[in-house]
Amino acid sequence: MSSPSRLFAALVTLSLIGAACATKEAATGPAGTSTVEEVPHEGSTTPTEEPKPQAQLHKLSAPEGFNVLFPGEPQPQRGKVSIPGGEVQTAAWTISDPNGVLYSISTADYPEKVVAANPASAFLNEGKTGLVNQLKGTIKAEEDITLQGYPGKSFTVSSDSGEVKARNFLVGPRLYTLLVLYNPSIGAPQADQFLGSLELVNPPPAVTPASAAAPDAGTGTDAGTGTDAGTPADAGTPAAPPKKRK
Repeated sequence: MSSPSRLFAALVTLSLIGAACATKEAATGPAGTSTVEEVPHEGSTTPTEEPKPQAQLHKLSAPEGFNVLFPGEPQPQRGKVSIPGGEVQTAAWTISDPNGVLYSISTADYPEKVVAANPASAFLNEGKTGLVNQLKGTIKAEEDITLQGYPGKSFTVSSDSGEVKARNFLVGPRLYTLLVLYNPSIGAPQADQFLGSLELVNPPPAVTPASAAAPDAGTGTDAGTGTDAGTPADAGTPAAPPKKRK
């Protein structure tokens, strides 16, 4: 994956986390007073705040062509970024529930030629790396997954800022990133339901990597146009007998 593409993949993830952190600060106070830092130490006499009731998840139908469950109605933030290979359209939805758990989904529509020039794993791994670097965390678990036949990756990141469960999917030229940021001492009971609720609506076909295209496809002896593909001698038609001399 080229350097500009790597930087942009990280940028999308960072902007998503930045929006999430801004939402969290508004809900919990200035930086340094998050729910993660307010968790009482063992033996402390400070009472632990009781978790609030879980918000009901509602179906969000985005014009970008997907459905997903959210604990509310987040407002989308759309933009675009220019890269050497063209222009990338971005969109992100972020919201927090009453317990301060943050839910986010973002899309990044790359030019098809950029996607064709790199394996799907490059996009999926760059999104994961960008998130780990932003949180200064470590990968707790990860596995390769699929969504309606498209490649994806599921992973969990542990950090001092909280724990994140995330999933990435490359659908045609679009990279989806879903994540849930939460305090591990409180948990996020609805995280898996949210992460597993993404439904693609009329998705595009997968982009075929340029390296996978055969340079001689449709020509040559293996494509039905050469001397070994269906010529009279090989197709069961006998050759005409020689004429007799008078």
